[in-house]
Amino acid sequence: MVTLVFSVTATGILSDLWSKEWKTLQLSLQVTAPFLHVAAVSLMAVLSWPTALHFFRMNKRVRQVVVLGLYLSVLFSLYLVPLGMYSPCIKEAGTLGPAPALIGHRGAPMLAPENTLMSFEKAVEAGGEGLETDVTISYDGVPFLMHDSTLRRTTNIAEVFPNRTHLDASMFTWAELQQLNAGSWFLSRDPFGTASSLSEVDRSQAQNQSVPSLAQFLEVAAASSKLVLFDLRRPPHGHPYRRSYINTTLKVIQAHINSSQVLWLPSEDRQLVYGLDPELQQTSGVKASIQQLTDDHISRLNLHYSTMSQQQICKYQSVNISTNLYVISQPWLYTLAWCAGAQSVTTNSVHILSGITKPLFLMTAEEYTLMWILTDFVSAFFIFAIFTFHW
Repeated sequence: MVTLVFSVTATGILSDLWSKEWKTLQLSLQVTAPFLHVAAVSLMAVLSWPTALHFFRMNKRVRQVVVLGLYLSVLFSLYLVPLGMYSPCIKEAGTLGPAPALIGHRGAPMLAPENTLMSFEKAVEAGGEGLETDVTISYDGVPFLMHDSTLRRTTNIAEVFPNRTHLDASMFTWAELQQLNAGSWFLSRDPFGTASSLSEVDRSQAQNQSVPSLAQFLEVAAASSKLVLFDLRRPPHGHPYRRSYINTTLKVIQAHINSSQVLWLPSEDRQLVYGLDPELQQTSGVKASIQQLTDDHISRLNLHYSTMSQQQICKYQSVNISTNLYVISQPWLYTLAWCAGAQSVTTNSVHILSGITKPLFLMTAEEYTLMWILTDFVSAFFIFAIFTFHW
């Protein structure tokens, strides 16, 4: 009873904590389903030897019927699994869309410190078609790049301002932010295990990165004609730009890049923003009805990959609403997004995904049908031969 209660409790807790991971497992089963079916049937064929051996050694017919019935039930169930199988990478020839565009998540964080100019330049060099970042406003009104609410993780604030490490990042002036190092942490903590593969030149450059302003970031994107996607965090109470942070950000955008290159994600005052700059590509982080999205002038959705659905992506695409999925860094997950029809993905590994020229598990329905029939036929013949040998 203690073991049962512990197991049920642990399963419940893990299901809650790992809800997205369970969804990832489901997605992986979708993309690998045809090959898992072949593996499962092959395993049953291997198990036919010990099953047949024990079947013919049993003296009681009831036990023989139970063993053989159980084995054949599982086997025939596996034979019929493809009838109800769904995999987006089983497609008719010529129906596969273009590869999703790659948007560098905080640049190229596997090759350089996240949200630094070096990181964005690396993403551009690797073939990224867009750049994603996070923006907040300094105490004196300068929009700058920082993902976390504090500066502890990605700067050396503990050395420069040891008594202010707990403060919100937006409570520092731009001059104070420029005193911080935003790259040394990357080499010491090595978040992706890639720092050791950097050249000496890259290591030296990473070591000396600073906190960039939004203006500097936009200049990199404008020079390379890349799309820009960013979250905009509202400053806390007591901040002098808490009410005007959106207008402050819009002014910087209009001064440094073509507005049509910007995927505007913040939902606050969206209608006001559209009225001030209709060239911005209005982007929503939540799914909604087509009517609501159209009323809000949404042209792109920015959704977590766990919500991936080929049917919904196609539905939105039919009314010219693109879908961007985040954060996709594994080739198999990129394959699934490609087969599902996503127009773009946000990724930590632009340098890896840019080298994928076709989905990893793509096949036509005819190819899979042939694989299914051959697998079932060969396994059935093998199992029959095993039982005949033991008999």
